[in-house]
Amino acid sequence: MTLIVLSIAIPVTLMAGDKEEIIEQIMKGNAYLNKNKKAMQEYSTKGALEFWSSGGLIHEISPSGRPESYEKVNMSIKHIEVIVLVPGKAAVAMYYSEGSMKPKGSPAVSHYMTRVTQAYVKEGDGWKIRASHWSPISGGSGTSQASTN
Repeated sequence: MTLIVLSIAIPVTLMAGDKEEIIEQIMKGNAYLNKNKKAMQEYSTKGALEFWSSGGLIHEISPSGRPESYEKVNMSIKHIEVIVLVPGKAAVAMYYSEGSMKPKGSPAVSHYMTRVTQAYVKEGDGWKIRASHWSPISGGSGTSQASTN
């Protein structure tokens, strides 16, 4: 009987921990962005693929992350949902990102509002981004950036 209870309880515990870890990482990454005016390094050692809110084709992101930095940035994250696909290994996060930004060398975006979907994989002790899709919300704007170069 004890084995049955443990086999049911353990996966639920792992999924809850995974979800909370990813939510914490998203919030920590956003705080880092607002403070340092550049993104925190949180990409997979294999890099990632992304669709950006500015449109265009798919972008390949190196393991070192996106190279851009900002003159000004003030973003907030809302309504995070995480779906654990494989406990302790893979998950998808969906949320809203809203605020304003002025990327260096690009026009300012005063009303940035986008939906975000990100695939996370567990590497070592942490969760890393493997894919992202950013799509503007009607009435909001995506970024003004067009490439990683």
